Amino acid sequence: MIGAVTTLGEVAQTAGVVVAALLAAAVLLARSPRARATAMLGALVLTPVLLLANIWSTPQLQPLRERPLLALAAAGGGLVVLALGALAIHRRPALLALAAAAALPFRVPIESGGDTANLLVPLYLVIAAGVLAYAVPRLRATRGLDDPAPGEGAGEHRREHERGALEWLLAGAIVLYAAQAAYSSDFDAALAQTIFFYVPFALLYALLVRIRWTAALAGRCLIVLLVLAAAFVGIGFVEYAKRELLLNPKVISSNQFEIHFRVNSLFFDPNIYGRFLVTVMLAVAAVLLWCRRPALAAGCVAALALLWAGLVLTLSQSSFTGLLVGLTVLGGLRWGAGRAAAVVAGFAVTGLLVVLLAPGVVGLQGSADNVTSGRWSLVRGGVELAAERPLTGWGAAAFETEYRAREKTSSARATAASHTIPITVAAEQGIGGLLLYLALVGTAIATLLRRASGSIMRAAVAAAFAALVVHTLLYAAFLEDPLTWALLALGSVLAAGAAREPDSGTAPAPPSAPSPAATSEPTSEP
Repeated sequence: MIGAVTTLGEVAQTAGVVVAALLAAAVLLARSPRARATAMLGALVLTPVLLLANIWSTPQLQPLRERPLLALAAAGGGLVVLALGALAIHRRPALLALAAAAALPFRVPIESGGDTANLLVPLYLVIAAGVLAYAVPRLRATRGLDDPAPGEGAGEHRREHERGALEWLLAGAIVLYAAQAAYSSDFDAALAQTIFFYVPFALLYALLVRIRWTAALAGRCLIVLLVLAAAFVGIGFVEYAKRELLLNPKVISSNQFEIHFRVNSLFFDPNIYGRFLVTVMLAVAAVLLWCRRPALAAGCVAALALLWAGLVLTLSQSSFTGLLVGLTVLGGLRWGAGRAAAVVAGFAVTGLLVVLLAPGVVGLQGSADNVTSGRWSLVRGGVELAAERPLTGWGAAAFETEYRAREKTSSARATAASHTIPITVAAEQGIGGLLLYLALVGTAIATLLRRASGSIMRAAVAAAFAALVVHTLLYAAFLEDPLTWALLALGSVLAAGAAREPDSGTAPAPPSAPSPAATSEPTSEP
């Protein structure tokens, strides 16, 4: 009897994951605002239910299990906070963008599936408030679909954001991942990935593409991110000076056995900290390359110097590489692909000479595992796992379990990914998942780069996304990172606006007089 109940619960959880993924896909693809609002609310309700069912027996929820009144009070308080946030966003939709930017970096450790995940709880609250602000008025509305949406005044009617290949690929990636969770050897991890990352970030994407993005709003978001980045760098300086980290026992332990010291500020991983700094640096660099005001240029230089100092202390090779790629993209958009390619070729030749003549200077002595900090074994193991099941893969989020079983190693030495996203996808999801991933990346890059030199905002987004993709090739977390979805949302909105603008062939205007492609783009929600 107990076994039957357990099996029924597992089937219900599996079905719940698939339904949540289908709701997220509907949010991305639905044409009717009412249908989209219904799917949003369904996903918003279902994901916490799945989470509570999964973590109800964990020690973290013991106080709530023993004190139901406390649980009800906590739930009531949370609903009040969400209602107030939704009301504010309903009245001023741009607040969603600013709140999302402010919440992006902050993670809270939560136990799920026998492991501890560092989750973006503040961002989840922002998304939930945004969903309520969007969905409730539309479900209550009785007017026609062409009327202005709540929160918009006269003359501020917004054209609907057209769903294209990018939205279809994102929806397909979510649904495929959820479906492959059904035969995964680590269903708990697949469930966590779906409800913590894929579904809420799809909601975030759908909300962001319906904001009226202007140069002024993007500038305010950049200021928020820059202030946060500067604060994180300051914390990193303190950590380095004291040789003490605030978070992540694994990094703390690693620093004790290495001659170098890596900081992670308030992030749980130096590489994720580095990725955040690189994203902000590329946005500031874009402003610097196109601005014509000396005072603004001087401020950008000072900000870049500060953030570079913070980035150096992460010792994140993937972040350094991503930054170089992003700067190359910016250079190509600003001065032309030919000049950028020449500079890259010069750096490549110089780097090759250094490697050949003095490999020890850049740490390229010893085995491949030593050079890559153990990642070569992960890559090799991932390729072998993918070769064993090329069609179906081992199931969503199964890499760690299968790698550990194959290599007969402990969980402490295993990892959640191969540190090369295409290999992780191929091992977990097979050739279908890999082709979908490649199509998504290719479509996104083509969308973001097309005519991007005509807008500072588009150039910054394209460079940041290129850096993020390269970072994932050397580390992890592609669709699991909200930065990916935020950049795709902003980039797709701006690309749609640029497609409707006549191609003047002129360079972008300075920030004091932003180009039409950067400022005139209304978002798409009636």
